[in-house]
Amino acid sequence: MTENNDNLSIVDSETNPRSGAGRIVVWVGLFTLLALVGWALIRSQEGPVNPGKPAPEFQFISFEGETLSSEEFEGKVVVVNFWASWCTPCESEAAELEAAWRIYQTRGDVVFLGVDYVDTEPEAKLYLEKFDITYPNGPDLRTSISQAFRIRGVPETYIIAKDGILSHAQIGPFLSLAQIQSVIDPLLNP
Repeated sequence: MTENNDNLSIVDSETNPRSGAGRIVVWVGLFTLLALVGWALIRSQEGPVNPGKPAPEFQFISFEGETLSSEEFEGKVVVVNFWASWCTPCESEAAELEAAWRIYQTRGDVVFLGVDYVDTEPEAKLYLEKFDITYPNGPDLRTSISQAFRIRGVPETYIIAKDGILSHAQIGPFLSLAQIQSVIDPLLNP
């Protein structure tokens, strides 16, 4: 009698429409997961965004709580610098970036933004104080901005032209104020 009950349960599971639908759901879920993982792997291999392409859109919240959006900067040259307090090469360019900001600040058509990458707020604020950095800086919450730019490390700086096209990607630190100006100045002349 046990054999009949076992055979009956096998027949029931094979003819049960719920088990077939369940299998389809599992396969669709698995396929979707694999597609997402594949897409993420391909995207990670692309490297940083390339000059000549539209700059990624992003929202930025400064350490002072001010929310800024990339849409607000249309018609301006935007310098987006990714840095961290623990990054020694970042320190080598901090003074030059601040000096450049002070030169362009009064023009009104150049914006500098510092994006603090994977850092603690107290350490980041000490870094800003140490280098007397006055342009807006804030944390990269959930690394959303660094993911949009597909950075590989810090420091990295992206310069966006007035038309929203990425003009320059500096992987590693700027070596001098003159180097920074040589990238920004051509974007200011119509």
